[in-house]
Amino acid sequence: MNSLWRTIAVAAFVAAHCTSGFGQTAEQPVVWIVEIDNLITYRGDVTDSTKLARDPGVTTPLPVRAFQVTYNAADIVVINGKPAKGLFSTWSGTLEPSLIPQTGRMIADFDGRGPFRTHWLILGPDGTWIGTLWGGMGAPAATDAIIAGNGAFFGVVGETRTLEVIRAGRAASVTEDPANRRVNGGGGRLRFIIFLYPRYRPSVDMTADGPAVFRAADFSPVTAARPARAGEVLMVRARNLGPTRPDLLPPGSRPFKADPVEMVNSPVEVTVNGKEVEVINQVGWPGTYDLYRVDFRVPSGLPPGTATIQLTAAWIPSPEVKIPVQ
Repeated sequence: MNSLWRTIAVAAFVAAHCTSGFGQTAEQPVVWIVEIDNLITYRGDVTDSTKLARDPGVTTPLPVRAFQVTYNAADIVVINGKPAKGLFSTWSGTLEPSLIPQTGRMIADFDGRGPFRTHWLILGPDGTWIGTLWGGMGAPAATDAIIAGNGAFFGVVGETRTLEVIRAGRAASVTEDPANRRVNGGGGRLRFIIFLYPRYRPSVDMTADGPAVFRAADFSPVTAARPARAGEVLMVRARNLGPTRPDLLPPGSRPFKADPVEMVNSPVEVTVNGKEVEVINQVGWPGTYDLYRVDFRVPSGLPPGTATIQLTAAWIPSPEVKIPVQ
């Protein structure tokens, strides 16, 4: 229970201090809290390739030996409290460093783990591929570097840290068929904190008069003289929302097409005064290289004055902007 409360406290702290786009700079990380499930560790305990992945049932691995290769596989199920999909996988060499000579361990200046490579292949809740992050071993042992990404995470770097082992997983022999990873059971569930430094962060485009927010009905700007009203559909001119369908090319590769318009591939959210609202449209702006159109409906119940708008694309938030409302 203490571990859970520590996790909640850490998550609350980073959410309050890092994930808000207001005032955020490129030096500050975007913070994710990610949960994985059905984690199985497959130990490379046989050398006969004809036996690999042949056993449909639960297996018991042989004892760990130096120079074995170990694979981990798990499902990505939650990102920042919302459902997600994807595959977390690792590759590691069983050659742990040791301060003192020990049989089967590599003499070194520290105690730790051996070479480690990680992949986070991330899908939206509907199974659409969003992007992939990959990295490797860091120090201390619970920390891994993120060195690259593609898709919505092109150019991202960062690091991951294990927050909590919610449920310990089991180890299996590489003779076990990984197709049965979910049905065989015994998988672990873990929670991670991921610090990302995106090369491209979503933003609301700016004009000489303020944020580029217009009425979808007639393209007229939202101004103090003509504030937004409840129920209106507004159009935001945005930047850095990532690849569009169907080609999923890196933004800037070519102008966005008009016929048909190209949908933003990443999940896009809009919040007004911190509350998520209905998103109606999210497309690449035809003829431009990195401008997007996002339409949303103004919610009811806003107090007259100003409202705070924030976009999020692929769980990466934009800086906040303010618009007049009535």
